[in-house]
Amino acid sequence: MALAREGADIVLLDRCADIKTVGYPLSSDADLAESVALVEAEDRRCLARQADVRDPEQIQAVVDEAVSEFGRIDILLANAGISAGLPIQIATAQQWDDVVGTNLSGVFHSMRAVAPVMIKQRYGRIVATSSMMGRFATPSMAPYVASKWGVIGLVKCVAQDLAAFGITVNAVAPGNIDTPMINNDWLPKQIRPDLDRPTLADVLPFLGALHVQPDPVLPASDVSAAIVFLVGPGATHMTGAVLDVSAGASARFTA
Repeated sequence: MALAREGADIVLLDRCADIKTVGYPLSSDADLAESVALVEAEDRRCLARQADVRDPEQIQAVVDEAVSEFGRIDILLANAGISAGLPIQIATAQQWDDVVGTNLSGVFHSMRAVAPVMIKQRYGRIVATSSMMGRFATPSMAPYVASKWGVIGLVKCVAQDLAAFGITVNAVAPGNIDTPMINNDWLPKQIRPDLDRPTLADVLPFLGALHVQPDPVLPASDVSAAIVFLVGPGATHMTGAVLDVSAGASARFTA
């Protein structure tokens, strides 16, 4: 929506189905349709397709259709992500494959699909979504943490691969954001297993402790603003960078 308001036509893709190893509901057909309607309400064109970022052929098909429809691809936001985790001694291989396949391999497949288009154009802006968990770790979240650390490494490498072609590649590292990844029944149970029916309110002190500013959950618009900056003229000479939107969690990092 933030990009549509800035004048961009939009291509959306989502799996639109749950994943068994993820404990909360993922986006649905209705969510995708709502997003299309919101973009079109801004008087922008919107192409929406169901696709799984774990499958490079599906991603390539969407990219090919986008180029056919719009003639070019100026911006890639590699934002597909899921959260799941258990202590390593009971975590499953399937959980690892689902999380890393979506959060890290999905970013690679997306970047790989748009790179030739942007190279031909001699222009492109790529932003991948990492996390504050891509900067530090927390127990019972090995697949998620590893995937988000990997996104940062991938961004820094691809930024160097594509710098000569007028393409920038950066990451945003959000903190706790007010989305269904936070607002669900599964997360409070993971954090407060001592309670019979924990709610988000019961885990806000834990979430707040991850931040420095006294805001345990942040609006998604904060992340959108960072993305709009990274793809705009003010960030022409920023590439391979990570922009933290984590209520001061980055103040605890050593680098």
